[in-house]
Amino acid sequence: MSSLTYPFNDELPLLGRSKKIDANVKWLRMPLPFALDHINLWLIKDVFNGQHGWTVVDCGVANQASKDAWESIFKSELEGLPIVRVIVTHMHPDHIGLASWLCERWSAPLWMTMTDYLLAKWLSSPEGANIGSAAGGGGAADHFAKHGLNQEDDLVKIRARANYFSQMVPSVPPRFRRIIDREEIIIGDGVWQVISGYGHAPEHASLWNAKDNLLISGDMVLPRISTNVSVFDTEPDADPLGLYLSSLERFVGLPLQILVLPSHGKPFQGLHLRVEQLKKHHQDRLADTMAACQQAPQTARDLIPVLFKRELDLHQLTFAMGEAIAHLNYLWRVGCLSREVSSDGVWQFFYQKSYQ
Repeated sequence: MSSLTYPFNDELPLLGRSKKIDANVKWLRMPLPFALDHINLWLIKDVFNGQHGWTVVDCGVANQASKDAWESIFKSELEGLPIVRVIVTHMHPDHIGLASWLCERWSAPLWMTMTDYLLAKWLSSPEGANIGSAAGGGGAADHFAKHGLNQEDDLVKIRARANYFSQMVPSVPPRFRRIIDREEIIIGDGVWQVISGYGHAPEHASLWNAKDNLLISGDMVLPRISTNVSVFDTEPDADPLGLYLSSLERFVGLPLQILVLPSHGKPFQGLHLRVEQLKKHHQDRLADTMAACQQAPQTARDLIPVLFKRELDLHQLTFAMGEAIAHLNYLWRVGCLSREVSSDGVWQFFYQKSYQ
């Protein structure tokens, strides 16, 4: 396959409505208050604990626009059946934000991986909100400052966003059912195998239905944009890019004609091609990073115009900083770069040897 194909072309679900993927799966599309302005959610026909209904995969952020869209779906798209289970692919706000609201509304259990559940639980708590999250708070501001982000107005705004996560995820259900890698989850008359992925989230869960040749990829494989892979202040020496690249290999053995249901963008075919494109994207960015470091020592902030060729708002800048650190940390871990703290307390990365 030389290019991705989109079986539904430009047909998208209307807000508050669904689009049929097959006899058992419906596609929903919810608004997001970011430059990335939507998330795809999925309804799967189910019989859970003897009750006919729907399993929801992912939830949207906790805001009124998403709640209003869900209310329309409750009225017109559930075919008179309840929601019987909520599965969350990972702990980012657009995926888990309304989990508590949905679980309470329908007395439905939450299913997700343990690592992501615990982190979401922490970040939505008063203690976690005070620490801050990837996109804001004092910890994030200090972390980015150590990597060269020195514009004080940016740092002030980042510090002011300490409750950024908890605003979009005000609560997480007090109980959950853990899902683990390679587990087979029976949803209605289908079997969906969990494929764990790392680097984008601590323990992301994609879901593969071999019989119907469907993959709910979450954020691990997206058709048009590259998945964010970032280093955050809670684990400053992490290598999420190495984890992400190795996780992509888990999708290579899936069928060639599988239909991928991503969290952003449109359902597509061409999974193997997209995996190769994503790997090449990061290899190219690593080469750009090496070339910049060969010319002069680099901070993560120095690399932003090298890795991102467009204007970034503050939200995008925080994730761009996390990505730049991820590329630097990867090359530092494999010995291609060394790093030192400058006299003003900023990490600088130095060329050591060629990459590959």
